[in-house]
Amino acid sequence: MLKRSVFPALLFGCVATAASASGPAVTEALPVGSDELAAGNNAGAIAEIMAADSLSLRDPARLINLGIAHAREGDRRRAEAYFRAALRSEERASLETITGEWVDSRELARQGLRKLAAGEFTAAGSFASLR
Repeated sequence: MLKRSVFPALLFGCVATAASASGPAVTEALPVGSDELAAGNNAGAIAEIMAADSLSLRDPARLINLGIAHAREGDRRRAEAYFRAALRSEERASLETITGEWVDSRELARQGLRKLAAGEFTAAGSFASLR
């Protein structure tokens, strides 16, 4: 399973460090709209993520960030679809929370769905970012 350093507690946010079983951890910047989400520019985050040819369409951080951006834009249907896609994705990542806990990306997708159902997303609320 891919391991990434992330900051998703009640807030999703991440700095990704990809690690493979065969080698050392590698840190790489990925275009997942982190700066835009942090600035409250949800439309900009969506545009950046959708234009990122280097990201797998099944990348859990990509899907979670799209879910967050759409939730904050008020598009619950799309947000739910992205969180569910992250939950079902064959790609998994272990994500480190802001409190230093490592959380499976599927659990973060479940948290996103719970937050969406509870109406907890706001313009300045949750974000995920890979660096």
